[in-house]
Parts: sequence; C-alpha cells; structure tokens
Amino acid sequence: MTKNTKVNAAILIIGNEILSGRTQDTNTSTLATWLNLIGVKVGEVRVIPDIEKTIIDTLNLLKTSYDYVFTTGGIGPTHDDITAESVSKAFGLKYEIHKEAYKILEAYYKPGEFNEGRQKMVWMPENANLILNPTSGAPGFNVKNVFCLPGVPSILKSMLGGLTNSIVGGEPILSLTISLRTVESEIADSLTKVQNNNKDVEIGSYPFFQAGKLGVSIVIRSEEQSKIDNCNSQILKFVNEKKIEVVDR
Repeated sequence: MTKNTKVNAAILIIGNEILSGRTQDTNTSTLATWLNLIGVKVGEVRVIPDIEKTIIDTLNLLKTSYDYVFTTGGIGPTHDDITAESVSKAFGLKYEIHKEAYKILEAYYKPGEFNEGRQKMVWMPENANLILNPTSGAPGFNVKNVFCLPGVPSILKSMLGGLTNSIVGGEPILSLTISLRTVESEIADSLTKVQNNNKDVEIGSYPFFQAGKLGVSIVIRSEEQSKIDNCNSQILKFVNEKKIEVVDR
C-alpha cells in the first residue's frame, strides 16, 4: 500500500459484558482515534457476544471487506475467552500453544503462578504473530489482516505503540471542529449546501449541552488541509451572515 491509497478497517468488540451494559466500551474511541492518526479510516464497528459461530461468521465477513480488522476482548484466561480459538477456525488454522508466548508468560509470572488458566492465554492460531503487552505480559496476536487485542482499555492502549510498524496507512485523516451557540435546525439548510459543494469532505454536526445552553459542533474531516480550510471558510461565511456565536466547547 502507498500513502495515496485509501485504507480502511473494521473494529469488532467481542463480549457479553458490553452487550449487557455492565461494561462501557471505550476501546472503539481509542482504536478509531489511533487509526485515524495513521491514515486508516474506520468503516464499521460491531459488538457481538462470546459465541463461537457469531465470531467466526463476523470475522469471515469483515476480513474480506476491510484492509484491517481489530478485535477486542476474549483472549483472557477464563472459559468464555474464545476469541483465539474462533480466529483459528475462521482462518482454518490449527489452534495450538504459541511457544514464544509461553516463554514470555512463564518468565512474567512468579514460580507456581503460571497456572492452567493463565496458560490458556498462550493458545493461539498456528504461526500467529505476537503483539507484545508492556502492561500485563499476556500478548495479543495477529493473523494476516486480523489483529486481536485484549478488552481491558488501559492494556489495549499500551499495546498500540507496538503495532505502528505493522499497519500501513494512507494519509492521516485531519479534522477541524467549529462549535456554535445554535441548534441544528437553524444551520441545516446552509450546512447541507456546503456538504453538497464538497462531496469529498466529511462534514458532521453534533449537538451538545454546555453551561445550560444548547450548541452544535460541526466537524470537518479530510486528508487534505486545503479542503478543510475551504469548508471552514464557507461555514464561517453563513455563520457570520446568520449572526451565530462561535464558541469554544
């Protein structure tokens, strides 16, 4: 891939605890922000349960539809951590002990602590590449274009630095936010005209409530700063004409 290539990714959040509402997902935001910075646009996010067939079927769809797929969750030591085995089946690979991962965790834990449950974390698809974990020892892994990371947000975040050289992105996706003291209905028509005149730029509007007042944040996203600047000028033109207050959110 070259820097001019548009590169995309899907994020697959695996875990009953997310679907039940018991655990709040923050990994999507962490991954999407990091991917945007390295020029990979997130095209889809799915949240699925710890069900083998669901994981396999979803992976088989996503890995052929996107340049990269990032999974989170399901690679721990408990009975419901079935991501690694499911990925093995999705690729038709043998599910086995990863010798390097075994050595890493055997050295990480004190004598007698590397028990059967923890040894489950070294079972991976055949010939998987490790994603090192500087926080808690247990590595993630990748097979072809699928990268499997833990569900614990702080651990996942600490592992992203080690992936930078493994991901080939396009141009970084730039953004600019304009926050206004208004409501969406007041700017809808004008904003639609700007979007229609700049179809290759992504423009979104997001209401917010701050200090007891309503507002709207307009977010402009593109790989080219000149296009962002152009849209910014067009938006500020109608904002000034309508005498709408520009605020810092």
